[in-house]
Amino acid sequence: MDALERFEVYAIRYATLARKASDNFIGGDPHEDASPLDYFVWLARSPSHTFVIDTGFERAVAERRGRKMLVSPDAGLARLGVDAAAVRDVIITHLHYDHVGNFALFPQARFHLQDREMQFATGRHMAQPIFAHAYEVEEVVGMVRQVYKGRVLFHDGDARLAPGLSLHHIGGHTMGIQSVRVHTRIGWIVLASDATHLYANMEQVRPFPIVHDVGAMVEGYRRLRELADDPRYVVPGHDPLVMQRYPVAAPGLEGLAVRLDAEPAP
Repeated sequence: MDALERFEVYAIRYATLARKASDNFIGGDPHEDASPLDYFVWLARSPSHTFVIDTGFERAVAERRGRKMLVSPDAGLARLGVDAAAVRDVIITHLHYDHVGNFALFPQARFHLQDREMQFATGRHMAQPIFAHAYEVEEVVGMVRQVYKGRVLFHDGDARLAPGLSLHHIGGHTMGIQSVRVHTRIGWIVLASDATHLYANMEQVRPFPIVHDVGAMVEGYRRLRELADDPRYVVPGHDPLVMQRYPVAAPGLEGLAVRLDAEPAP
């Protein structure tokens, strides 16, 4: 087996949303404190590989859905020295609007996607608004066009993309959501994406209400912990605490990017 590569890993915060706690937990109490969401794309790079994980949403979608856009994801990547137009590998954790918008900004990339996510996003469930509302139909259709161009690499379950980086089908939030396990200087970390939106979803076993299969979502919390060397190394998909627990990526990037291959603060 090839020697493991050690990746640097970054979270880039590109948007935010004020939100009530009751919106973020099944059975949430409306009297609980506010629970805002941050929106991220992620970067994992080693001396020989660069992976962008998710591509965010477009400004027009942010305006229509009432999200506060902070920076275009490609501009955030550029601040870390990555040219979106030159990226060769983009992992799409799932096809929700906030994870697959802007894919056109990566014209050289192949897109890594789970079979079951494309099945979900183009199948019978999308006739139901409870599932369809988190998808943008033009983005889904656009990704289907990339399939016909040979630019989508499908995975059926877990897959190793590089020595030190692998995909893991989790399910729950959508039928085909996948998380990313990355080998770093602190060990194996897991970019959960929306397998757990917030630390509290996983730690308190309080599922997020946008869900395809609650049982799979709860089982996914156990799987995320197993994949990481320490449960503290599971990075949720939307928690503002990520920006507080991890060090800023570089001077001048405060509030924009943090480095995830570092011990998180308590």
